[in-house]
Amino acid sequence: MLFAAGFGTRMGALTAHQPKPLIRVAGKPLIDHALDLVRGHGAERIVANLHYLPEPLERHLAETGVILSHESPEILETGGGLRHALPLLGSGPVMTMNTDAVWAGPNPLDHIAALWNPEQMDALLLCIPKPQAIGHMGKGDFVIDGDLRAVRGPGAIYSGVQIIRTDLLHDIPMASFSLNLLWDKMLATGRLYATPYPGTWCDVGRPEGIKLAEAMLGWPDV
Repeated sequence: MLFAAGFGTRMGALTAHQPKPLIRVAGKPLIDHALDLVRGHGAERIVANLHYLPEPLERHLAETGVILSHESPEILETGGGLRHALPLLGSGPVMTMNTDAVWAGPNPLDHIAALWNPEQMDALLLCIPKPQAIGHMGKGDFVIDGDLRAVRGPGAIYSGVQIIRTDLLHDIPMASFSLNLLWDKMLATGRLYATPYPGTWCDVGRPEGIKLAEAMLGWPDV
């Protein structure tokens, strides 16, 4: 599932008339960078959630085969949005991916899929070691132990990519909620895992992230 519903408020004027996933980086919209990775992984079903200025995204995705999950009248955040999309996604664990980052290195979906172990894990988060994270100002989100178990703390940065069980979503009563609530339940049972990404990642949540991402990719020279 591609998360594409947000307001993109940190982008300022760039999102006044278009949703953030359509902001162009290295010659193409952010959501197309994500779609390239999803298709490269071989995903058979791709769902994107929409809320803020959905019409331009609908037009852009019209011929792509992406299934659209509309959130209306209220935005549902990551947890509520994922639960709302479950009829389109089907049963079983799903991959989710944010659409406001650019990657340089191996396909992140291939990397995380190779490590997924449903017998041990309720979720596996792909995280970025700080030296490999460009354009991100935070202190980090998770510390990862030698067995890939995650605990909250100033360590690696959550990349926006994960594999997660969805059945636990039905235990949360609110319509709109963050996936952090689900992760907290998994942390309590020791079933939240994380793995570091071996490549480089750029957060494009702010306008300055555009140039940083393009420099990371070597654009326009490549």
